[in-house]
Amino acid sequence: MSDHAVKRMMRRSIERVEFEEALMEGEIIEQYRGDKYSPSCLIYGKTRRGRDLHVQVSLPPRVVIITAYDPDPAEWIGCRVRRHKR
Repeated sequence: MSDHAVKRMMRRSIERVEFEEALMEGEIIEQYRGDKYSPSCLIYGKTRRGRDLHVQVSLPPRVVIITAYDPDPAEWIGCRVRRHKR
């Protein structure tokens, strides 16, 4: 888990168990092959309590949690599809 992810999760009141639940039950909704440091993907998942979360993860060989956040309904349709900016 990156330092950035830990700081952001604390600021956003996301508990470790919540992002783990979201990852375990989640689905890849976007892939970023040309990401800054290494290829990564965005995973959408729901916690057992029903909280929607996005978790960005770097891809193997070194898997790192980059960040986690609550998807903004103004930016996402059903938490899975990014709204196009007009």
